[in-house]
Amino acid sequence: MFTYETADQKEVRRFRIAQFNGRAASVRAGETVVTGMVRSVQENSSSVPTRWVITLIPAPAKAKAVVLRPGPRFEGFSEDYL
Repeated sequence: MFTYETADQKEVRRFRIAQFNGRAASVRAGETVVTGMVRSVQENSSSVPTRWVITLIPAPAKAKAVVLRPGPRFEGFSEDYL
């Protein structure tokens, strides 16, 4: 699990919407980007300004895209161009 703390209300709203809709959310942590499902958004009201702790469950890395359609075949018509 990955925890992220922020005071940005727009970002918190984005994470809450992603959690409600069951979508993955991405956050940049340093130079890495963590993408996963939002597990919880908790308010820490004791701090000033108010901060939120967001917990993400990282998604496994996706494999490379597989080409399902082969490229065009022009060899079958090569005798027409001679």
